[in-house]
Amino acid sequence: MSIPVVTFFNNKGGVGKTSLVYHLSWMFAELGKRVVAIDLDPQANLTAAFLDEDTLESLWENSTGPNTVYRAVQPLTQVGDLEEPVLNNVGTGLHLIPGDVSLAGFEETLSNVWPESMGDNNLHRPFRILTAFWQVAQLAAQRVRADLILADVGPNLGAINRSVLIGSDYVVIPLGADLFSLQGLQNLGPTLRSWRNLWRKRLDNWRVPDFDLPKGQMAPLGYIIQQHSVRLSRPVKAYDRWVNRMPGIYHESILEEAGGGPLTPATDPHCLATLKHYRSLVPMAQEARKPIFRLTPADGAIGNHAVAVQESFGDFQNLARKILGKMAEQPELAMNP
Repeated sequence: MSIPVVTFFNNKGGVGKTSLVYHLSWMFAELGKRVVAIDLDPQANLTAAFLDEDTLESLWENSTGPNTVYRAVQPLTQVGDLEEPVLNNVGTGLHLIPGDVSLAGFEETLSNVWPESMGDNNLHRPFRILTAFWQVAQLAAQRVRADLILADVGPNLGAINRSVLIGSDYVVIPLGADLFSLQGLQNLGPTLRSWRNLWRKRLDNWRVPDFDLPKGQMAPLGYIIQQHSVRLSRPVKAYDRWVNRMPGIYHESILEEAGGGPLTPATDPHCLATLKHYRSLVPMAQEARKPIFRLTPADGAIGNHAVAVQESFGDFQNLARKILGKMAEQPELAMNP
């Protein structure tokens, strides 16, 4: 039985996606879940959040063994097979499959084999390549008996992200409070449905596969509004203008439901959270290399900062629990074909 994969995806950048994956990885571990986080963004920002520069330098310069996600799949670009990745234990119950800036080079390979997977010749290699990220994540997760896999991806609609999404059971959509996030949200629904349907055709084309394949369910769990791009000088009215349109667009684009009625994020059951920025805590957390809700007085979190730390713990705890609850409701959440 495969380990569920939750991917945090928006083709619009700057919405705090990597920060979400980082903090939720820690919070799910806090809740007693065994978690594998996989960095599938060629910029490798999630890896940089977990590991210090000395560790990163050693990781990327040491070319022996599958110590990054790219090195685990790289043999597929030649005549070999994927390898089980080396995991980094970054916390109790929390493991990381590190990213790699070299991953961008795998994009062309994925693009080339996509049409081949609809052919009538030997389908082993194209399917092995297209599902490489899922296979690698499953191998790692099964080794540590993980409860779930969290995937971070880049902000685009390219072949790497398509491959990640066909290996995803669930999708969470982070949004910023701006027009660009609304435009990105409108693009996501048709894209996810297209990828999902195209993957089904490929599964039908290889009815007796040589190895397990992901179902490509991509069930949307909901959206998260983050205030990272909100400036103090921006009028509240302008902020509300964009935020209050998100429920309707989510229902229309992602769920293919008419409008969503007079919903606001506060009344929309598909809005998982509206998260504060916690601006003053971010540099402290980066310096201490820990999530903001784990900051202590020794890290500088005193006075109002200490209060904000407690608030952030509650925010991420509620969000993590809500995601787990939505996963349990999965059959009702699957997108229309």
